[in-house]
Amino acid sequence: MRQGTPHIGALKRTLAMLEAVIADNGASNATALARALAMPPATAHRQIATLVAEGYLAPVGKGRHLAGPRLLNLLHRLDEKQVIANVAAPVLHILAARVRGIAQLGTFENDMVTYRIKTGRGATDLFTKIGMQLEAYCSGIGKVLLAHLPATERERYLAGGPFVALTHRTITAPALLREELDRVRREGFALDQGEIVEKLHCLAVAIRTPDGAVPAAISVSLADTAKLDRDDLLGLLQDAARKIENAAFPA
Repeated sequence: MRQGTPHIGALKRTLAMLEAVIADNGASNATALARALAMPPATAHRQIATLVAEGYLAPVGKGRHLAGPRLLNLLHRLDEKQVIANVAAPVLHILAARVRGIAQLGTFENDMVTYRIKTGRGATDLFTKIGMQLEAYCSGIGKVLLAHLPATERERYLAGGPFVALTHRTITAPALLREELDRVRREGFALDQGEIVEKLHCLAVAIRTPDGAVPAAISVSLADTAKLDRDDLLGLLQDAARKIENAAFPA
């Protein structure tokens, strides 16, 4: 007996054609694309005609096509950071349950960290909220994102203080913060050791695109650092980061 929900074969073939047209960028006609996909030309022509009628493709002459207005409109509603957040959510939910802490994902906008995911035990008690923006210099996620900014942008940020102390552990001197960001970039992780809230500890790592950019970072927050060895926690975070990267940017 078949397990799970059955797939729609015709839809899968049409999606394969849509992907082929977009990847081809208008260089080939429908017959050539059908040949490349080992598909009957008549089927390819029907698929493309339907995609054109629905606005997902647009004809550019001589049987060639490009992305249509409906597809472009959908793409404009998404950004790379949101795509990462979408695929990261189930990964971070599992991570948070495993470490019995709070897992979060953040991105960098307007010199602030935007929190896009927050999940795990005690998540409702932590002061952060999805969609909230917080200062970057005093959080694990913020340090990761700052550390991987282009050098000129990072120096502009450091020159734009003052950096207010939220606890006695907060790094507020630009020179010391620069050293901390250099360490984060070199060692591949960031720590927040009670720098925002006393007794709240956080470990964060980068989410990287295939070209090495860091549009997002993930973290785990624990009120009790004895719950898990730091090396173990770092390994789990790095494994989660790789899963997110592979899902967001499949080869």
